Amino acid sequence: MLGPFVLRILASREDSPDFGPNWSFAEMRDAFGWSLERFVFFGAYPGAAPLVDDEARWRRYVRDSLIETSISRDVLLLSRVDKPALLRRLFELACRYSGQILSYTKLLGQLTDAGNTTTLTHYLDLLAAAGMVTALPRFSGSAVRQRGSIPKLQVLNNALLSVMSDHTFDDALADRTHWGRLVESAVGAHLANAAAGGELELSYWRDRNHEVDFVVRARRSVAAIEVKSGRERDARAGMDAFAAQHHPQKSLLVGGDGIPLADFLARPASSMFAS
Repeated sequence: MLGPFVLRILASREDSPDFGPNWSFAEMRDAFGWSLERFVFFGAYPGAAPLVDDEARWRRYVRDSLIETSISRDVLLLSRVDKPALLRRLFELACRYSGQILSYTKLLGQLTDAGNTTTLTHYLDLLAAAGMVTALPRFSGSAVRQRGSIPKLQVLNNALLSVMSDHTFDDALADRTHWGRLVESAVGAHLANAAAGGELELSYWRDRNHEVDFVVRARRSVAAIEVKSGRERDARAGMDAFAAQHHPQKSLLVGGDGIPLADFLARPASSMFAS
């Protein structure tokens, strides 16, 4: 049973032109008293929040009531999809590989009856429009080159990553590598939802052995963002290499000895450009 405070939040979101299924950490914290760890694992679907103490039931709800409904109603019913089974399988792969850079060639190799890269790009666009997963382009300073780049897959809600994983909440907390993936994906989802709302442009950057997790462009400003998530990688080397080539206005480290993860997720993504 949802309390009156939560119902007021739901009503205010429904009246907003930016209403969508993906809530922010601040909204989930204020409405349901969630900790950062719960948000990172269970994501940001308010309708699923009362079920998280029964993970099996929570997974069934997310799969049957949210994922299946969104694909059937918001994708297949509204757009022409010649290979619905391929679209569903692509969605599953995008969730499992959220936060990872994966070429379309590698994606084609893991899909049956995949067609070509144009089909995959189109289906990812449809899933992004439905607020489910997206493909981030590589930052190059050129919009044309970005569109033809190898994508970085990104869920728009961490619930999708967790429900496609075999890890329980306790398993994920104990697995440093998997938890690092969840943390990076939570940051990416926070930024990607802002990008979907038109607040900013989002990409990633890689050049040879150097990488930056996220590159954000808003107005005339560019910010490089690296997430300290427990991976064995020299974050500073990637940031320095990016700065030497593209001269961003800001370079931000999230987590570790940088901006606390909870603080970053609790603020609007566009606030990083505030003076």
